[in-house]
Amino acid sequence: MKHFITIAPLALLAACSFNAEPDPAPADETETAAPAQPAEDQATAPDKTAPAKPAPADKTAASPNILTLAGLGDLRIGQPVPEGSSWSAEGAQASDSCVVLGSPDYPGAYAITEGGKVRRISIGKRSKVKLIEGIGPGATEAEVKDYFAFPATPHHYVEAPGKYLTAPNAKSGESALRFEIDSDGKVSQIHVGTMPTLAYVEACS
Repeated sequence: MKHFITIAPLALLAACSFNAEPDPAPADETETAAPAQPAEDQATAPDKTAPAKPAPADKTAASPNILTLAGLGDLRIGQPVPEGSSWSAEGAQASDSCVVLGSPDYPGAYAITEGGKVRRISIGKRSKVKLIEGIGPGATEAEVKDYFAFPATPHHYVEAPGKYLTAPNAKSGESALRFEIDSDGKVSQIHVGTMPTLAYVEACS
């Protein structure tokens, strides 16, 4: 009787252990796959490896026949004439400190340097150079005033309606515009530069 009682609990324990379902294995969080990107999204997703598109070219800087407040061609207001430039001293000079320059690339245009730096660039009636607005020598005073409401002062040599139209910011020493209006009411010259050179009426004076 004692022998039977000892074996029965052991048999019962073995049966319970054999029939018990094993615990599910813990999920491995590191192996969880990310949801696949829809085909449509993959097609429209930006390619981060592709190079960015270049910025649009500056048409003003690229055109050799546009006069700006910065300058004309390789000439820059307030800077020396670059080495190898087509601009060079033209004719007899009034002084060593003030030099008038011309260029075969820009007929009808001239520049003035003082202290070794470009102080003014001027275009006349033979010049094909224009402002970015399309205004050049030969434009009417009315066409100028469509873009530039500049105050007028009497012309040094030409009777009315001859006059000068000078940008107000010229007084501050910044590069500025100045138009010469002839007796026919049309632009005879356009100047860009800094005072006092901008207002010279005869080359270096």
